[in-house]
Amino acid sequence: MLSAGLLDKNPRSAPSCSSHQATRKADLSVKILSTLIWRSTLLLAAFGSAGCSARTAGSAELRSLTPASAAAVDESARTFMHTVAHDVTQEGPLAWLKFFNTGPEFFMAVNGQLAFPNAAAAKEGTQNFARTINRIDLTWGDDLRVDPLTAERAVVAASWREIQVDKAGHRIEEAGYFTGLAEYRDGRWRFRDAHWSAPISPPPAR
Repeated sequence: MLSAGLLDKNPRSAPSCSSHQATRKADLSVKILSTLIWRSTLLLAAFGSAGCSARTAGSAELRSLTPASAAAVDESARTFMHTVAHDVTQEGPLAWLKFFNTGPEFFMAVNGQLAFPNAAAAKEGTQNFARTINRIDLTWGDDLRVDPLTAERAVVAASWREIQVDKAGHRIEEAGYFTGLAEYRDGRWRFRDAHWSAPISPPPAR
């Protein structure tokens, strides 16, 4: 066997070749490992940067509402609420359509039930209701509260009293509590969502 003879005459040939191959494999492994570590480091740095950016943006948004800007939002939202009561009383139920967001995000709940799931339903329902009403008087209580969230959003809440006179002359008087999320968009405030609640009459005594 010629191959076996050559190996026998040069006993160092085989170990030397194996050693060289092993060294090349080790170098290759080191390079691959270095590349993986480098890529992992870049990914971690990218994620860390994105996380820091998100936190910084969020923190900046919160910090942007200074006491002065919060006071301005409070005053503006209160003026909005008074305008709502005034216009609804003077113009009737259709005035509500000026104060509802027109996007699909709008909804209104009444006494724990979803009355309007979106702006389109609110428009249709308000128009139908307006056909049955001759006059409506809306009054907010003196307990009106405003919770400024950002420069464009604020939670508003107040007790309310409403007197309705329908087309037949029947008078209905109701009272309860109102909460809503007001949003400043396109130079004016509108309700992004709203909830009306009225006291539940106690069940009759047995």
